[in-house]
Amino acid sequence: MARTEFYDDPAAPEPNSLVVAASAVVCDDKGRILLQRRADSGLWALPGGGMEMTDSLPGCAVREVKEETGLDIEITGLVGTYTDPRHVIAYSDGEVRRQFNVCFLAHVIGGDLAVSDESTEVRFVAPAELDSLDMHHTQRLRLTHYLEGRSAPYLG
Repeated sequence: MARTEFYDDPAAPEPNSLVVAASAVVCDDKGRILLQRRADSGLWALPGGGMEMTDSLPGCAVREVKEETGLDIEITGLVGTYTDPRHVIAYSDGEVRRQFNVCFLAHVIGGDLAVSDESTEVRFVAPAELDSLDMHHTQRLRLTHYLEGRSAPYLG
């Protein structure tokens, strides 16, 4: 299923769903950040996805990282909340969502790095390489907030 992201675009379709989601900035011992190239858009992104009825929000991030990358993580903090109504995601099945995303900070505690059916590539990326990767503005914003080393989570 294809995915198109819009930001502050008057031509964006009107949302027909609101999805609670979690993502995670997962770092290795060298300070590199875990990213995936999404199969549905071709863009680089933090691992994450929609919350299920049986999830807690941190549990959603743990589950999604495992499903999308093969890695087990432990949540260690909060990067921020991302609820900008100007961000709209349209899927080829007709869903047009506004997404409420909580982005956590985490580190790896196990597992083996692996590509899933939701990604075409998964790897740890040095912060200096981030500008060269094709990613949506909203993903870049989360990474910027993490790299700023804020004393408090972003609330937006």
